[in-house]
Order: sequence, then C-alpha cells, then structure tokens
Amino acid sequence: MSDLVPADTTEDVRTRSSGVSRQVAVLPVGSFEQHGPYLPLATDTLVACAVAREIAGAYPVHLLPPVTISCSHEHAAWPGTVSISSVTLHAVVRDIAASLSRSGVDALVVVNGHGGNYVLGNVVQESSARGERMALFPAPEDWEAARKRAGVVASLLTDMHAGEIETSILLHAHPEMLRPGYETSDFVADDRRHLLTLGMSGYTDSGVIGRPSLGSAEKGKELLASLADSFGAYFSLLTSDG
Repeated sequence: MSDLVPADTTEDVRTRSSGVSRQVAVLPVGSFEQHGPYLPLATDTLVACAVAREIAGAYPVHLLPPVTISCSHEHAAWPGTVSISSVTLHAVVRDIAASLSRSGVDALVVVNGHGGNYVLGNVVQESSARGERMALFPAPEDWEAARKRAGVVASLLTDMHAGEIETSILLHAHPEMLRPGYETSDFVADDRRHLLTLGMSGYTDSGVIGRPSLGSAEKGKELLASLADSFGAYFSLLTSDG
C-alpha cells in the first residue's frame, strides 16, 4: 500500500517543510477504467502514483494520496469503468488546493495519469490566473522527451491506451499487476477524430490502442527517470520568488 498511500506522519511533513522556502504538494490523479484484458482498471492511478513517487524521491515535495476515479466517460462501454463528472473533478482539485493553502502549502502540482481528464488543464489555468501556484504534469513535451530517452518505439499518437508506455511502467513498478496477453494485443487506430462522439468503442473492440508488445521494465524505469528530470523546471518555477 505504501506505493499508493504515503506513509508520512505529520512530523515528517513538518520537518520537510522547515527546510524549504515554499512548500510544493504533489497530487496524483488517475482513473478507474478498462485497460484491455491484461492491465488493471487502476492502471492510470498506478502510473500517476509511480510518477509522483519518483518525483518525491528527487525533490522535497509533500506527496498526497491519489484521486482514483476521474473522467473516463469514453470507456463507458466496458465493464468496471467508473467515472465522475468534470465538474466534480474540478471541485475536488480546487478543494484540495484550498485546504493545502490553509495549512501553509501554497503550490500544487497535479500529476495526471489519464488523458481524458481535460478539465485539469482548466483548473490549473484558472488557478494561475488568480495568482495561485499550480501546475499540471507531465506535459506532452515531457512525455515525448521520456519516450525518446526510454527508446519507446510507438509515437504518442499511436500509444494512446494500454500500449507500450503504460505496459512498460507497470512492468517496472507493478509487474505483479499484469495479466498474460499484452504480448499479442497490439492494435493501432491513429485516426480518432470522432473519439469524443463515439468513445473508445468506436475505434477498438479490445479496449487497446497501442503496441503493448513492445513494453519492457527497462523502458518503464527510464520513462520515470526522465519524467523526474523534467519535473525540475516545474519545481523551480513554483518555488521561485518571481
């Protein structure tokens, strides 16, 4: 459970905060949605937590437990998928940011593990416009840098869901969570212009869009290491006096 729920005590948080000029909290946001027959419904949460844990190992941040259900409406055709509305997710993140601010933590990084959480970009933009310190991580550019460093073959367009990147991260961070089948489940559907109208079921029968057969634990390790390096710019931005 320590992989998902931080084991800090209040004294741990107090000690860490005494050594920094500005406290930064990191909130993983995942989802609970189908990821084909071989990855768990909690895949996006596991990925977001793996990224957040890598960050917490490299920077003095306040690691929060994950938001585990989010906006997965495009996956509604598959059993097990659960969603909340974008309005609810917006409110949850805003409430968390407000609570952190009241306790002296005035910077928040939302680590998003699910591409369908479009509303998180709105939360960050609105908060920043109010003068609050908030960031959304990773950006597509961060994922692209990680993809290249790790030697991920599939493009970010092709590697849309339950593909090479997600499979690699779980092979590294949670290999016990994978079922057999990822080696033979590749499926490519690069033209998804009607995704918001049709949902995922309009493009894939299996729920997979990507090339999971190319995944490896070594790629997963390098993906996370690259993202931790990329986070440095976010940390500097949120803790600067400018």
